[in-house]
Amino acid sequence: MIQKTLIASAIVFGASAAFAETDMPFALDWKFEGPAAPYTYAVDSGLFEAQGLTVTITEGAGSLDAIPKVATGAFPIGFADINSVMRFLDQNPDAPVMPIMMVYDKPPFAVVGRVSQGVTTPADLEGRTLGAPPPDGAWAQFPIFAAENNLDVDAITVEPVGFPTREPMLAGGEVDAVTGFSFSSTLNLIRLGVPEEDISVLLMADYGLDLYGNAIIVNTDFAEANSEAVTGFLTAIAQGWKAAIEDPDAAIESLLKRNPAADAELEKRRLQLAIDANVMTDYVMENGMGGIDMERFAGAIEQTKTVYDFQNEPDPSLFFDSSYLPVADVLMLK
Repeated sequence: MIQKTLIASAIVFGASAAFAETDMPFALDWKFEGPAAPYTYAVDSGLFEAQGLTVTITEGAGSLDAIPKVATGAFPIGFADINSVMRFLDQNPDAPVMPIMMVYDKPPFAVVGRVSQGVTTPADLEGRTLGAPPPDGAWAQFPIFAAENNLDVDAITVEPVGFPTREPMLAGGEVDAVTGFSFSSTLNLIRLGVPEEDISVLLMADYGLDLYGNAIIVNTDFAEANSEAVTGFLTAIAQGWKAAIEDPDAAIESLLKRNPAADAELEKRRLQLAIDANVMTDYVMENGMGGIDMERFAGAIEQTKTVYDFQNEPDPSLFFDSSYLPVADVLMLK
């Protein structure tokens, strides 16, 4: 009943929208796995359509992947690591791309290791081999993690790995730990037969990182010309997350239409891990999803300065625009 009421209210809201039907292809950060279910469900349940939008969703190849896609206008909107967008904008200040809605209020950046291979704390990485995909968002933040935990990076052997081989190499003992998103690497290892008690998850946010995670990003030229459509898109995103939280089975069923080979129970658990650890934080429960604490963001920039030399003096207002977010009631997840 709650779900039907949510969708019905969205349709009524959308029917009064002033903008015409708008095509908005959406570039994901990664594959059709559990955390993508809120977006596929928003498509299938008509939440985007109610906003006058035609949305198709395309898989990505890592949390940096959508940045150039959106900056070049190949996609009007995408999902990417805000820290990587920040560095991209520092190096390309005129690029028309901007984060506009925070999703992972607590980032899932993690180092995932094997207890049986001696990795249970950050210090255990010294003298061992770390598998890291170069385009990985967690790897991009590893220097901050290393600095915050006083690691001797010269004592860590870094093995560049591909996304498809990352967890298999860890499962096979070829590396001792990997960088990745906590919910992705953990459940991929379980699927490969690694006992859960043999998996250690070092969530970087629990080891000194003050950073935010992935956000909805937009091509700013598109947004300026289609501001109501962008707000409508963010409205449907918030409604999609709320619907997935209330009925994860329905959301996962929608996901499986795009990825029939996926394990429904595993992807449901992956979605729930993202909800519990990364989306529904104390800040989000109090303030709703989508926005950021600018004081915290300024602190995150200062932390980034310890490992990255900005070409220009960073200003938090240059890296996040909240003006397209819908009204506060829409953003409340409970």
